[in-house]
Amino acid sequence: MSHGRQADHPAPDHRRPGPRRPLQPAEGDAPFEPVTASDAPLSFDVPIRLSADNRVLGPFVRREGPARRFVYLRIGQMAGDHGSCWTRRAKIDIHDIPPLLLDRAREGRTLEVVLPGRGKDGSPACATVRPVSPWRAI
Repeated sequence: MSHGRQADHPAPDHRRPGPRRPLQPAEGDAPFEPVTASDAPLSFDVPIRLSADNRVLGPFVRREGPARRFVYLRIGQMAGDHGSCWTRRAKIDIHDIPPLLLDRAREGRTLEVVLPGRGKDGSPACATVRPVSPWRAI
């Protein structure tokens, strides 16, 4: 697979570790448990709770309007990696998790989604990141 590149960003150097990526708390500014990207998949455990009407709540859940809920992952400098050339966030929507899966979460199951780590140009995925496979209960 070849990666394109934008003129204002350096080409990815796969010999060096990628940028740090921590969760961003809904309140406050401190990065939470940053993980350094590599070629291996990254995993983040995001604690949530569900309201009686299935709204997703928790310390990392942000909201936009009455219905949209999402989680931010900080990337590079926003993650405290001041030597990084990246200053980004990835937004992961969680308000559209199917109700059947929310029922599984209430039963104690873990919900999982797989997201791309890189954009089409080879740089860290950012903005609203769409899943490569749908949410599932594991």
